[in-house]
Amino acid sequence: MEQTHILIETTVNDLRCMGDPKRAVHSQRFFKTGPGQYGEGDEFLGISVPDIRAYEKAHRPWSVEVLTLLLQQPYHEVRLLALIGMTELYKRTRSGAERVAILSAYLGHTAMVNNWDLVDTSAPGIIGEYVHAHPEEGNALLDHLAASSSLWEQRIAMVANWRLIRYGEYEPTLRLAEKLLFHPHDLMHKAVGWMLREMGNKREDLLLAFLDIHAAAMPRTALRYAIEKLSPAQRTYFMAQGKSRK
Repeated sequence: MEQTHILIETTVNDLRCMGDPKRAVHSQRFFKTGPGQYGEGDEFLGISVPDIRAYEKAHRPWSVEVLTLLLQQPYHEVRLLALIGMTELYKRTRSGAERVAILSAYLGHTAMVNNWDLVDTSAPGIIGEYVHAHPEEGNALLDHLAASSSLWEQRIAMVANWRLIRYGEYEPTLRLAEKLLFHPHDLMHKAVGWMLREMGNKREDLLLAFLDIHAAAMPRTALRYAIEKLSPAQRTYFMAQGKSRK
């Protein structure tokens, strides 16, 4: 246990030394950390994502225990490191027990996966992979997360579909898009539209069928994201359908 705490302290200190105060100030603005904003109170060190990824790779192997403790740290970049490590370990391990431990740690600490970059880095490679491997339990988990009162758990559910789309599994995207389409937060409108767009890149027919039903009523941000890769004529048509939306 002492060795583990020394490793945690060393890792956090290393990242502190890598930080750039000017970048940290910019990140606090970019990730909306002010009072009443979605990232309220988050702390940044000011480290680029490529540098965090390089550090994670250089210091492998990571244990689930260490990554879980890093995920509980206050600094955003330390939590991002932990989530990158969890995602990479989930991909590389051949141990079913280790994957269960990663999934349990992730789901047990979703309160720390509390900004869109943290969600988008981890949800496809952990939750999406789990749903692909265990469709019945996984889809029940997606529905549970989508019904949460937490914006971030709801975004985890939606963005996990990015991996399922890669596998040609589209039903969860359509199901969750309908559940979350009228979410009050713009970040969910973006997530829903983004996943619909990714699905449409593979199955335009499914996207068009969804839009035929929902374009006239869906939030304008979600619509813009969803139609981004369609033809100019199609985009004009669907934007006209949704012209009454804000």
